[in-house]
Parts: sequence; C-alpha cells; structure tokens
Amino acid sequence: MKPRVVVDRDGLHYTEQGDTGPRVLLLHGLFGQGKNWTSIAKVLSEQARVIMLDLPNHGQSGWTERVTYADLAVAIADVLSSVDADPLTVVGHSMGGKVAMAMALLRPQLVERLVVADIAPVHYERLSGFADYVTGMLSIDLERLQTRAEADAQLVPYVPDEVVRSFLLQNLRRDPGSASGWRWQMNLSLLGAELAALGEWPDLRTTPYPGPVLWVAGGRSDYITPAYAPAMRALFPRTTTFTIKDAGHWVHSEQPEIFLAALRRFVGLD
Repeated sequence: MKPRVVVDRDGLHYTEQGDTGPRVLLLHGLFGQGKNWTSIAKVLSEQARVIMLDLPNHGQSGWTERVTYADLAVAIADVLSSVDADPLTVVGHSMGGKVAMAMALLRPQLVERLVVADIAPVHYERLSGFADYVTGMLSIDLERLQTRAEADAQLVPYVPDEVVRSFLLQNLRRDPGSASGWRWQMNLSLLGAELAALGEWPDLRTTPYPGPVLWVAGGRSDYITPAYAPAMRALFPRTTTFTIKDAGHWVHSEQPEIFLAALRRFVGLD
C-alpha cells in the first residue's frame, strides 16, 4: 500500500493513499477535516486510490472570501482534474455531500459515481443549531486559555454533547506565533456568517447527473426523509437509498463497517 502523500495545491490541502484501483474522493462535513475519514480511507486504499481533502476554510486548506457550493465544487474539480484525468467516485458527508452533489452536476465528466452521506439537495434550517457551536467557539478566551480541557469546559453550555465538543475542538491548534498561543484552524468567522447560505441548496441550472448515486442515510437521523425523494430524483435519477438503522447523522463514523461494506459494494471493490 502506498504511504500517505500530502499535497498542497492552489490553496487545497489533501492526502493521497493507495496506488491502484479507482480514484475515491472523500469530503468531510461542516467544521470537519479530511482526516476525519482516516479509518475508512485506510481500508479503501488497499484497493483504491483515496483522496482525503480539507475543504476550503477548513483544516489546512486556504481561506476564501465567500462560500458557495458552486465555488467549492469547481475549485476542487479543477485541481483534481489537472493532477489526474481519471474519473472519481466522490463521497461526501453533510456539507461535503452538498459539495459532492454540486461537483457531479457541474463536472459530470469527472464524477463517475456519487455517494452522499445523510444530506439531500434541499434547504435545511437546522443549521441554526450550528450557530450555537460558533457562538461557543468564539466565546473561548484564547488569550487566557491554558489547556484544551479548559476550552472543553467553556464549550459545555453551548455544546452539551461530549462527542460533538471533541469533534469541534479538533480545530483548536496551538500557535506559538500568535499572542494567545492558540488559534482556530478553520475560518470560523466566515463559516459562522455563512451558515444560512450553507443550509440552502442552490439552483445550479444544470441537467440531471447521469451517473449512479448511492444515498446512505442514518436511521436515527431526519436529514433524509421520504419528502425529499422527489428533489433527489429530479437531479439524480439513478438514485439508490440505503439506510443504516442504528446510526444518526454521522453515519460513516457511527457505523463504519456497515458504511464501508455499502461503499465497497457500490464502487465494485468486493
């Protein structure tokens, strides 16, 4: 198996793993990082060339002045197609799923297959809950912060769930070059300001995507419901939905073995 290769190109940071088989691009959700897919990428890389990418304004990728799904999709597609012309299976969770859908619609020749984890091409108002996360993270006094445990304690009133706090605090980095010694790695101010836009689904004015699409839904999540099926099939007519019963919105991390089995079967790696 090929070792992980770190690539920084045109403001995008990603890692590649595996040297044979189809190309698989993994896109994380809001406030995440490419490395959130590490365990799944490790297994896939035995039979595929896997790319774990930090979305713009996340992780180690560059920051932008605005956030739109079209901009994100085109930027990622242009970089990855310039490096290798082989088509991609694009896998995206939540916000990353919307970026993946936009890539498939805007650059269908690059996207051979599409896997969308627990999100639909519709408007979601529930991102208002993420506003509490943003408020909590911005409330942490980085100038006086001594330890990550202190940051965790300060987040509790805004983010009661310990798992979610741990996920968010992955973005808190020590920075000896700053006055405080700490920084948020993601572009927190911009992402917080654009939450409403990120909850929307844009009219990309494209024809439907002709390739196969697998939707993986969490049985304990309501991000994909029967009411969204018409919108999903209007843009992605070759759609199959697979529900993992004992999983919530973070379906790929809550039930990784089942998610992997469905993904491998869909990509043809079994």
